[in-house]
Formats: sequence, structure tokens, C-alpha cells
Amino acid sequence: MQTPMLQFEKVCKTYPSPQGPYRVLDGFDLGVHKGEFVSIIGHSGCGKSTALMMAAGLLDISGGYIFLAAQEITGPGPDRGVVFQSPSLLPWLTALENVLLGVDQVYPHGTRQQRRDIAAYYLTRVGLGDSLHKKASDLSTGMKQRVGIARAFALKPKVLLLDEPFGMLDSLTRVELQEVLLEVWYTEKITAVMVTHDVDEAIFLSDRVVMMTSGPKARVGDILKIGFSRPRSRKDVMEHPDYYRYRGRLIDFLEGAEKKPVEEPKADLPSSSKNKNNASQPIELGESLV
Repeated sequence: MQTPMLQFEKVCKTYPSPQGPYRVLDGFDLGVHKGEFVSIIGHSGCGKSTALMMAAGLLDISGGYIFLAAQEITGPGPDRGVVFQSPSLLPWLTALENVLLGVDQVYPHGTRQQRRDIAAYYLTRVGLGDSLHKKASDLSTGMKQRVGIARAFALKPKVLLLDEPFGMLDSLTRVELQEVLLEVWYTEKITAVMVTHDVDEAIFLSDRVVMMTSGPKARVGDILKIGFSRPRSRKDVMEHPDYYRYRGRLIDFLEGAEKKPVEEPKADLPSSSKNKNNASQPIELGESLV
């Protein structure tokens, strides 16, 4: 059996409190395979972001282990690219300079021009080719988040960790950046784990959706495999009958309803609107809606 790229084994996290130790996570087990996109959903306070930050090496682990490429995680490192909910940019630097902060650390032996080319390439991929030299303070929230996504991919990490990356955006910008993320991720094939509260976002982006029980002592409650083929078109995903089956299953879990088995998709998504009666055709690249 293939060793997961990212492995959580019996992970626990405990915080001190006036009432005594408060255990947020208790026995969190999850394996994420190379090239897989996994979303984690659950109610507020269930430890979703806590698990992600421990994988990033930004929080200590109270118990258990987290492995990346079979190596135990003991602290932060450039082998993990992190995109936070709030854009974490230095406002006095340009978009290019913010991305270069990471690129310079990962590619110390490259020439200055090579490093600039890498940063500019990923900024262009996320739609900021004309804003390379704008200061972060002059960018909109959506543009700042694009810089954060570009910076994470530019590191060429082994795993991408996304902590509600679109949570602060308006609905139109959110949809647009979901498409941007999916397009770049599909090209790069970097293992990705995303925390989200958005059921529709999780279905559209993911290969699997991990559902967490409510805290305290939260753990993995169930895992839903998303059977849609890639690349994906939002229109075709939302028109496919399995979409509503998946959505209902996730909402039932979040509402505490009794677990119901989910049928595997009967067919892949159609390649375009011209092939809606032939669901065995894969989706063609470039048909995503913005």
C-alpha cells in the first residue's frame, strides 16, 4: 500500500484552561496521498485549523505524530506551503517582493533573475501579471489572497495547507479564486489539504471530504469520496445528480443526522455541454466557469 504523503497518527491537542486541560483533538487519524486534494469540514471549535497548523509546524502536538513524506514533523519548513484566511503580506513590499521572500529561501543558489522569474511566473498564473510591482497595501483583499496562493505554490512544497483561504472574500471573488486555485493545483499536482466551512466549495475542489465530529475531543467522523473526474467544470459538477447526493450527505452529517450510505457516482462528468447525454466523457481542460 502506498505510504501517504501526509499522515496524522493518533494526534491530540490539549490547551490549558481554568477548568483544567481542554482537549480539542483526540485521536485524529488521517492519511493524505500524493497529489490528492482533501478538504476538512466541521463545526467551529472542532479543531480543523488546529490540525492544519500542527501539520504546518506552527503549533505543538500534545500527542501522536504527524509525518510528511515519512519524516516526522517537528517544526515549520518550506516543504509546506501555507495559505491563511487573512492575507499575510508585508504591506510595504510589492506583490513580487512578497513572493520572493519565500523563493529566496527555497532557491538560495539560483540567480537573482531566476528567482524573480519564478515569483513572476506564479503571480501571472494567479492573474496578477500586471500587478507585480504594486505594493501589498494597494491591493484589494482578493488580490492579496492571490499573492498568498502564488507564494505558496512558488515554494514547490510537498504539501499545500489552506486554512479557509476564501473565508474573507465576497461570493463572486470567492468563486473566481476557487477556479484559480483549482487550475494551478491541477497543473502542479501538489498534495493539498484545505479547511473550509463551505460544503459546495469542498465538493467542487476535493477528491475526498473529511467530516470532523464536534469538539471537545474531536476526531474524524466520516470521509466522503468525491467521484467526479478531473479537470472539472463548475457548471457540469453542479448539474450532475451525484452533486446533490454528496451535498445532502455532508449537510446531514453537520446537522447530526443519522449516517446514510452514499452511492458512488454512476458516471464521470460530461466533457462539455454538448456531451450531457454521454456522461462517460472526461471534462476537457479549460472549460471551468469563472
